[in-house]
Amino acid sequence: MGLFDRLSRVVRSNINDLVSKAEDPEKVLEQAVIDMQEDLVQLRQAVARAIATQKRTEQQYHKNRTESDSWQQRAQLALSKGDENLAREALVRKKSFADTAATLKAQLDQQSGTVGTLKRNLIALESKISEAKTKKDMLKARANAAKANKQLQDSVNNIGTSTAMGAFERMEEKVMQVEAESEAAVSLGGTGLEQQFAALEAGSGVDDELAAMKAQLSGTSVETPKLEPADTPAPQDAVIDAELDELRSQLDK
Repeated sequence: MGLFDRLSRVVRSNINDLVSKAEDPEKVLEQAVIDMQEDLVQLRQAVARAIATQKRTEQQYHKNRTESDSWQQRAQLALSKGDENLAREALVRKKSFADTAATLKAQLDQQSGTVGTLKRNLIALESKISEAKTKKDMLKARANAAKANKQLQDSVNNIGTSTAMGAFERMEEKVMQVEAESEAAVSLGGTGLEQQFAALEAGSGVDDELAAMKAQLSGTSVETPKLEPADTPAPQDAVIDAELDELRSQLDK
């Protein structure tokens, strides 16, 4: 393969690629229907011309048949009058018109077949154009739906990374932070004065039970201490009272 052939193929492939990318389905289908309608106009004109030609041929055919019949009658008239030469001349004219009529009849038959074919093609083209219009509308609707779906999908994809969604994520994090701080505050608020005494009381009960268990293991019992009567002075109080009496006597002296 030569260099120019390769360059030509590359250029054609690039042009085809550009044309393919530039094709809009809606515009292409619309243009296709327009082209078919133009073909329909041309076909109708061709059918009209063929029918007009057929009518002229038919008129000429009937005219020549009429002339042929007329010269046939004249030949019979001349022969009946005994003018054989005139009858012969009439038959010659009759044959000329008859031959022309035969030729026109063959053309007329051929034109009739052509007109019939053109009419069938015209009907078929009209049917195809109607079908093409229906299909064009359907494909156009599908193309519009596909474009709308693509735009919607692009919008959804863009929303996933947009500023609005980022703001929602930030607000969610802040709400979670506030909830965590609230739970921590509730946990810390449970250590007030009353809660502390309740903890001590619960702890003393546990300590007493633990001491009792230890005493049972050691074979001794833990006795609850008994308080002395309030009116019986303790030995330390007696000493203090004696010191006070001594100080009073010194002050009196």
